[in-house]
Amino acid sequence: MAEQANVLILGIGNLLWADEGFGVRAVEEMHRCVETPDNVTLMDGGTQGIYLVQHVREADVLIVFDAVDYGLPPGTIRRVEDDAVPQFLGAKKVSLHQTGFQEVIAMAEMMGDAPERLLLIGVQPEELDDYGGGLRDSVRAQIRPAIDLALDELARLGIEVRPRPQPLPPESTIACPIMTAERYEGGRPPADQAFRRGDMRVLAGGAFAPPDDPDAEVEAILARSHGGAG
Repeated sequence: MAEQANVLILGIGNLLWADEGFGVRAVEEMHRCVETPDNVTLMDGGTQGIYLVQHVREADVLIVFDAVDYGLPPGTIRRVEDDAVPQFLGAKKVSLHQTGFQEVIAMAEMMGDAPERLLLIGVQPEELDDYGGGLRDSVRAQIRPAIDLALDELARLGIEVRPRPQPLPPESTIACPIMTAERYEGGRPPADQAFRRGDMRVLAGGAFAPPDDPDAEVEAILARSHGGAG
């Protein structure tokens, strides 16, 4: 490996589904608390999937934060290395982004530009079926330990990382400024004002019932929006 290895520290996941956002929150917090040299890039990968392939191809070392279903107690943190990383990302799929990221790694390998070193730092989620929800306490408590594992890997590579004198303010995030933890979780309406389940789970849970006469309901909505004018 080159003396100045290019390191990509990537947080992947979906902030909209509770503990699925762990990876993004972890890389966001790492950026807030430490200063990294120019050869280390911290990135919010979100659910971009295949669009991350060029960034992965440019990395000698790839460190991934993610929520991973290991089949362990909620909040359990585990590190997986090198060839085992793609296998764990797909063994028990938590969400669609994991299959997408398997493809990213496979594509980088096919192009001859796969990272020389892979490290997955994953946490067992507690709750995923909560649209608009934040991390559960058991998972949130593992953000700092996950960051420490990443820092240990950087130290092993001889890369110096310094803590910031003061953590950066929330608005300096590398993630979406609209989705900072304080703004996203603090602005969430109570359950009786905002539905917290989505897609087919709405129908499966019996919490949604279609109108008896959809056409009449649409006409009534249009009439109200136009002040009753015909």
